[in-house]
This record gives sequence, C-alpha cells and structure tokens, in this order.
Amino acid sequence: MKKKIISVLLATAMVASLVVGCGNSSESAKTDDTVKTEEKTENAADDTVEKDDAAKDTAEVSSDGDTYKIAWVDGNLANESNSVCTAAAKAYAESITDSKIEFTLLDGEGSGEKQVDQTETLIAQGVDCIMMQPYDAAACQVGVQACIDAGVKVLVVKAPIEDQSICPFIGQDDIVAGQMEMDWVADQLGEKGNIVILEGPTGNSAALNRNDGITKALESYADINVLYTQTGNWNRDEGMSLMENWLQTGEQIDAVVAHNDEMALGAYDAIADAGKVGEIKVIGIDAIDAAKESVSAGEMDATILQDVEGIAKKAVDVAVMLCKGEEVEDTYYIDPVLLTKDNIADYM
Repeated sequence: MKKKIISVLLATAMVASLVVGCGNSSESAKTDDTVKTEEKTENAADDTVEKDDAAKDTAEVSSDGDTYKIAWVDGNLANESNSVCTAAAKAYAESITDSKIEFTLLDGEGSGEKQVDQTETLIAQGVDCIMMQPYDAAACQVGVQACIDAGVKVLVVKAPIEDQSICPFIGQDDIVAGQMEMDWVADQLGEKGNIVILEGPTGNSAALNRNDGITKALESYADINVLYTQTGNWNRDEGMSLMENWLQTGEQIDAVVAHNDEMALGAYDAIADAGKVGEIKVIGIDAIDAAKESVSAGEMDATILQDVEGIAKKAVDVAVMLCKGEEVEDTYYIDPVLLTKDNIADYM
C-alpha cells in the first residue's frame, strides 16, 4: 500500500514538473519574440534616420546648386531668330561645368495663351527657373506673374512683357533697333521719299518697340511719307503678299522698312518678281543667315544684327545666378549692329 502511494506521489511530481517546464518554454518564446520585435523597431528607426539624413544631404546638395532645372518657353520656334537663340542657349547650358543644368525647351507656337499653360505646367513640375520669350506681351505677363506667385525664378528674353519691371530682361533695345533702321533708310533716301512698313504681330512687344523706334526717328524726317503699314506676322510669305499688293497700286515706293528679316526677304522676293530690283531699298532686323546671305549677294540692302547667341548665353548666366540666389540687374541689353555690304563679310 505504501509503495502504491509513493508511486502515485512520484507520478504527480513528474506531471507537475512537466507542466512547469512547458510554462517556462512558452514564456521564453514570448520573450524572444519581444526582443526580435524591439530589434526590428530599432532597425526601422535606424533606417528612418538614415533616410532622413540622405534626404537632408540631397536638400543640401540642391541648395548648393549642383543641379538646376531650367526651362525656356519660346514664343514660336518657327521663327529662325528664335530657333537659333534657343539652340545657343541649350548648347551653352550643357557646356557649363560648375553646375549641372537640366534644360527644357517648349514651343508656344505663336500663342501667348499656350505659353502661359506651359508655364503653369512647369511650375507644377518643380522647375527652378523659367526663361520666357514672349509671343504676346500682355498674355505672357500672366505667365511671368504666375512664376512670381509660386516662388519660381523667372526672367524674360528677347522681347519684354507688358510690365517689364517685375522681373529681369535680357535682349536688345528694340526701340534703338527701330530707330537705327529708319535713320539708315532716311540717309539712303536723302531724307525724302515714300516708304512702307512691315510690322510684327499685333501685341508683340518686340514689334511694338521696333515700331516706336521707327516712329520716333520719323519725327526728324518731315519729307518721308509712310504709304502703308501693316502686320506680316514675322512671316516671309505674308511679307511677300503685302508687298505684291502695294506694288500693284502703282504708287512710288522708295523703301521697305521691315520689323524682321523674314518679312524683308518676302518683300524683296516680290520686288524681284516685279522687276524692280535696285529701285527699292529693303532693310530688316535680326541678321538671320538668309538675310546676311541676301545682303552679301547685293539683294537686301541691310539688316540690323540682333545678337541672339549673345542674348542666349547671358540669359542662361542670369538664370543660374537667380537659382543660386545671387543679385542680378533689372536689364541686360545686347547692342544691335547695322550690317550692310560694307561690313557684312565680318559677320558671315
């Protein structure tokens, strides 16, 4: 009987021992899981710190100006002068070594409203600086103001906006260019005669300023009569068509004063077709390659050089300065140059 009791007691003790043992194993597993969880949390925290540090480093690099996103919003790349200018800007931006420039070029295709839409898209994309070459002075004013309101650096190239006081301008003084071509024509005509004027697009600031220069110069020449003045929209075909119409009136025309070379070349084509080469002086502005070749060949009489390559490089320089937070001037003028048969070889 005693043996049975002892056996029962021993069995009970063994069961108790197993139960206790199982309980300790469960608690140990829970403790290990907790440790692992804490380790994962600590590792995640370390990863977060590392990511924060990386983000901070990236922000520091960006603020130091190693990389800048700069966009050029052009009025109309179908215009040769604009095309040459933007190509020069892109090439120069890519040649800069002390900063990396991500250069974006957009074409407004002759629409100020489209340029405004493009500008708003660029702002949303987070560009650092926008260079606006406005097709329409008033419309593009809206785009420039949108940049300012969004805190995006902005400057205007070649043709000013309606209120140019709100941002830097890089280009030639088109009033001076207009005066220069009108003074040359007046000198060629002995300060008397009949002229026609081919204007740029209505509302375009370059056209407005060039016309202001022509008008101002005309105040000094009472014996020069303006027979016709009309827009040819910077277009060679339109310049030719207008000149054909004016020639058909039979009135004496002594000179064509065109706001740009494309229209001047069109006018010359009409003059040649009418058999009047050498009878009518023709001058334009921009000194595009076709115009320089025409002057060199003794066809067009003169053109005013708009140094678009110089303008392009200065615009990129100013854009980078703005991105770096440096002080810039309100206006950077690149002087126009009169090109005739006497000096055209130096600019070919």
